[in-house]
Amino acid sequence: MTILLTGVAGFIGSHLTEHLLALGHTIIGLDNFDTQYNPDRKRLNVRSFTDHPNFCFIEGDIRDQMALTDLLRRSACDTVVHLAARTGVRDSVHEPALCIDVNVNGTLSLLEAMKKTNTRRLVMASSSSVYGNSTVVPFREEDDANRPLSPYAMSKRSAEMLAHTYHHLYGFDVACLRFFTVYGPRQRPEMAISRFTEKMYEGQPITLYGDGSTSRNYTYIHDTVLGIVRAMNHLKGFDLLNIGGSAPISLRDLVKLIERAVGKKAVIDWQPNQPGDVVQTSADLQRARSRIGYLPSVPIEEGIHRFVRWYQQSLFY
Repeated sequence: MTILLTGVAGFIGSHLTEHLLALGHTIIGLDNFDTQYNPDRKRLNVRSFTDHPNFCFIEGDIRDQMALTDLLRRSACDTVVHLAARTGVRDSVHEPALCIDVNVNGTLSLLEAMKKTNTRRLVMASSSSVYGNSTVVPFREEDDANRPLSPYAMSKRSAEMLAHTYHHLYGFDVACLRFFTVYGPRQRPEMAISRFTEKMYEGQPITLYGDGSTSRNYTYIHDTVLGIVRAMNHLKGFDLLNIGGSAPISLRDLVKLIERAVGKKAVIDWQPNQPGDVVQTSADLQRARSRIGYLPSVPIEEGIHRFVRWYQQSLFY
């Protein structure tokens, strides 16, 4: 299979590429090395497979529809995996126009390029943030997802709806995967687990918002990658699928797990809740289990241990 993978140099994209190359697929990787965080980190992410004979890297932007169309036409891709995005709830509150431009207009640009080249298979990243502050837990795909709390959440829900439109009008096979807080080696530096680990090692305070009772359904990168691959292998029609971890954990308990793995006590700077943050995320995985055979295998305790071990050995720090 020949796959166009957008956001190839990112955290999830680089792990997915390694896995797909090991399976024998050909990957056309697209990334624009956005400066939301240090692009040098992203360049390090791709170094292990840059010279792989089945990998071709293209530096470019998903908003450049002409370039995307030409790329799809020349490479004759079977499938598109769309991970490129302007990420982060809090960043989107400060820069809503950029978030919407990349995540909505960029997705529309990609869909149009696919239509023009008769590329009809799409697996794309969405987010658990689309559920907003739902009080019905765990979150199910059929739940209302039309009350976003941030521009980021709105942009991801809009991208899902765009993809459904192209499924309806042009017969695209689409799987929109709602990721639940993915973590693991090479995680983005502003994400909680990465940031807390770094601060604890340096003896600096970590900032916690609210009272520590908020909870998240963290998903180890290995499970996320397997969820994407399974979605590719079962791609038919249009589907929304939760790709999450086995159980939520509170912010307080997460910090305790990291403290134990690092071997240091955290110094905590308590701050008020942040605009756009949700109280909890909790994934119902029944649909993903029945339709694509998805079942997470890495509990949060093991995942934190693996992350901290990687951190200790990493060349980034």
